[in-house]
Amino acid sequence: MSGTHDGFDDDAFAEGEFTEGEWDTALLEEELRQAAAILDPVPAGLRQIAVEAYALHDLDARVAELTFDSLVDATPVRGEADPPRMLTFSAGEVTVDVEVSAEGLMGQVLPPGPARIEVLSGPRAHARIQADDMGRFTGDAPPAGPFALRLLTGEDLVVTEWLRA
Repeated sequence: MSGTHDGFDDDAFAEGEFTEGEWDTALLEEELRQAAAILDPVPAGLRQIAVEAYALHDLDARVAELTFDSLVDATPVRGEADPPRMLTFSAGEVTVDVEVSAEGLMGQVLPPGPARIEVLSGPRAHARIQADDMGRFTGDAPPAGPFALRLLTGEDLVVTEWLRA
């Protein structure tokens, strides 16, 4: 059976006229993702369960809850075009203050002390940041999309809630 559908010639493909290099797989994948998002979106409840399950893949980790978000809790400053986003996470005695801007991350872990921090961003490689003896840290790359922080402070392993940058 031959014919065309939306400019695609079935016979040309079947006869091998298209080569592997002519297919832009990244473009095709993006179009399929967009179609799936429109035609069969992931329910919000299922998305939340997936995010929480991923955050808890460190079973020994404590989850640091978001206690302050400048997008929600702060009064906007007039005249500032793109203010940094200020976040505070708390898990027991550990508090993490984070400023997210176009330049990257800057923050402090309290109580002060050295810490290893990973910026989690889904399946991509994690950015690693080291906090100094005062708990201060900076990261050059701002997170894109959903992100969370995993902190190892002494004996404590803490994972923040996931947020969209």
